[in-house]
Amino acid sequence: MKILCAASEAAPFAHTGGLGDVAGALPKALGRLGHDIRLIMPLYRAVDVRRYELRIVASGLNVPAAPGPLAVDVLEGHLSSGAPVYFVRHNPSFDRDGLYQTPSAEDYPDNAERFALFCRAALETCRSVDFQPEVLHAHDWQTALLPVYLKTTLRSDPFFQRTATVFTVHNLGYQGLFAPEVLPKLMLPRELFTPARLEFYGKGNLLKGGLLFADLLTTVSRRYSQEIQTADQGFGLDGVLRERKDDLFGVLNGIDPEEWNPAGDPHIAAHYTVDDLSGKAQCKADLQRRLKLPVRATVPLLAVISRLAGQKGLDLLRGILETLMALNVQLVLLGSGEKELEAAFREAAAKHPSRLAVRIGFDVSLSHQIEAGADLFLMPSRYEPCGLNQMYSLAYGTIPVVRATGGLDDTVVRFDPVTGQGNGFKFEDATAAAFLQAIWQALELYREKSLWHRLISNAMVVDFTWDRSAGEYEQLYRRAAEKKSGQQ
Repeated sequence: MKILCAASEAAPFAHTGGLGDVAGALPKALGRLGHDIRLIMPLYRAVDVRRYELRIVASGLNVPAAPGPLAVDVLEGHLSSGAPVYFVRHNPSFDRDGLYQTPSAEDYPDNAERFALFCRAALETCRSVDFQPEVLHAHDWQTALLPVYLKTTLRSDPFFQRTATVFTVHNLGYQGLFAPEVLPKLMLPRELFTPARLEFYGKGNLLKGGLLFADLLTTVSRRYSQEIQTADQGFGLDGVLRERKDDLFGVLNGIDPEEWNPAGDPHIAAHYTVDDLSGKAQCKADLQRRLKLPVRATVPLLAVISRLAGQKGLDLLRGILETLMALNVQLVLLGSGEKELEAAFREAAAKHPSRLAVRIGFDVSLSHQIEAGADLFLMPSRYEPCGLNQMYSLAYGTIPVVRATGGLDDTVVRFDPVTGQGNGFKFEDATAAAFLQAIWQALELYREKSLWHRLISNAMVVDFTWDRSAGEYEQLYRRAAEKKSGQQ
């Protein structure tokens, strides 16, 4: 099949989180299945044109816009698999310090217009390079206007008559809200601003457009696809999602084995496999040295790599931190986010330097070293559409302790010491007490070395690579194409 993947970010070129990881990895797996897969994204300032050897394939391409046609350039690069990647260059829109926000963490006020331009440019790029996609896979609110345009202003365009759309929601909490007066700037008819269409409590909602107009909808885990149909986690769109429940599917994200594999990871001190775990002990000692913790092989080493925010449940960790510090454990934390949480963890690290190491910010190499060197990985998220760190942890034999929500619930199975089945620990209630109880259970099992070794083996043999997920997307693409064909 001919498939165009449209995303606002993609690894390794420019990305801020899970969306970028997915957009960079899924096309490679689809290519291995034999599909003609191409990726398109904006050309941000952060994209290194020379490093990735980008070349211009369309210069001065006219893109429809409210003030009149705007000229963009399209550059082409490639993923490591060889799959083509197109970059839309429009410097007034994308040559900025951040992808979505200013350096002071404020959303760019013209985000709706910027990504509307990107969506129209993506379609014009298809024409320019003569690529007629059978399926257009759009991701999150930044590309949600693609299915809207194809079903409204471009409904009769012969070039896209056979193009079906699949729209993936990575996090329903981010919806692309804008003032109603912005609508004409997006080149959309005024009649779309109604409660049955893009209007949302007096504002326009780009993500809602994707949910309404795409042929099929997906989100990034089975459990999350169910949770977002409830008032508790639907962020005001649960009614729309319930109406489209027959077209909504949960496909678990995957991990890239080229990037996350302890048998060949270039970032870690020693390589290891499920059959020979000796390198993991070396990685633990190396991590302790790097973070200036006492090098102790027998002390349980707990880890967190996370955005420091309430959604991620880091306030729960803060609530039990002094209790943990009174135990015979060490804890490492890497992340940034809410200033109050940053300050609290820094203060605790200063108070407990031999037990707690905190690094505010993000460091790719250190994140790999933490996954390889830790014994337990903590993810107490209040909601988690999919989560990737628990999958990285399982691949590295680092046992996850998670809250049973979204993709965490789908990927982590409670370990049963009687049957020897399971790959981690989880808790239900989003409370500090429930979180602490799950950690205690893990620490008790840690002392039972034979059971702990069985648990590590269970974790490392689970397959969460993209090849599995790509097969599910392949089936959904064919289903979307059949649905589109039936509409004509």
